[in-house]
Amino acid sequence: MTDKKPTLGFIGIGLMGKPMTLRLLDAGFSVNVWNRSPEKLEPVVGAGAKACLSIAELVRTSEIIILCLADTSVVETVVRNDIATNGAAGKLLIDLSSIHPQNTRQLAALLHEKCGMGWVDAPVSGGVAGAEQGNLAIMAGGNAEHIEVARLVLAPLYKQLTHMGEVGCGQITKICNQMIVSCNVLVIAEMMALAKQAGVDAKQIPVALAGGFADSKPLQITGTEMAAETFEPVKWRVKTLLKDLNMAVDLSGKQGTAVPMSALASQLMQLHGSHGYLEQDPATLIKLYAKNDA
Repeated sequence: MTDKKPTLGFIGIGLMGKPMTLRLLDAGFSVNVWNRSPEKLEPVVGAGAKACLSIAELVRTSEIIILCLADTSVVETVVRNDIATNGAAGKLLIDLSSIHPQNTRQLAALLHEKCGMGWVDAPVSGGVAGAEQGNLAIMAGGNAEHIEVARLVLAPLYKQLTHMGEVGCGQITKICNQMIVSCNVLVIAEMMALAKQAGVDAKQIPVALAGGFADSKPLQITGTEMAAETFEPVKWRVKTLLKDLNMAVDLSGKQGTAVPMSALASQLMQLHGSHGYLEQDPATLIKLYAKNDA
């Protein structure tokens, strides 16, 4: 890569993709964008991004393709149907999505075979606030040369980017991250419900525990929202945690290891989602434990 900033192609302008794209534009990158729902492109186009009519157009006119998509199946469809058939050697795909590491490795191999493109899996942690503020944690998998390119391109987005190993290792690390986050949020929900029912001023719990061993970002964010029963705006979704927990259970089965806490968390998250909360913020998990609530 030369000193000239590469042209980026960003696919997936959702909760995370929008603030990421805006930060890349602010950093001086030229960014081509595509989204399944074109109306979501308006804020980034207004900020200077160029809307492409197709993924094929985006791939042909961009040097580095960045994905921020919902799940494994969506990434697989986009890569197989559009990127692999329009990519070229010397270009790089950076996948910010959280998808299955096995599929990541298969798709990276396919992309290299079909058109010579490289792959970095670079899932992120930090939520919408982290994307807006540019202080995400990124866990990356890929070869050293591609990782260095990703460090430069993604610099406006992260506080820390860690090279975790070969392609797929970034996704495995993100699964580990989500195991901790999901189990944490679930125990925060049951704790907050218990405290409320026992007569404690639940709004003071995040304050009281700040700086102690029980403190965490999920406690400060979701605990405060649970205490106030404020579940809007949605900053992340129950279905996202459920997807990642299911991947943890699947990965552990393939590795022959046990993840009983995460397996139970997956079941509880599925139960909550089945009551109509899949698209809602995980702060709504308190409703699993609150009396007279589904």
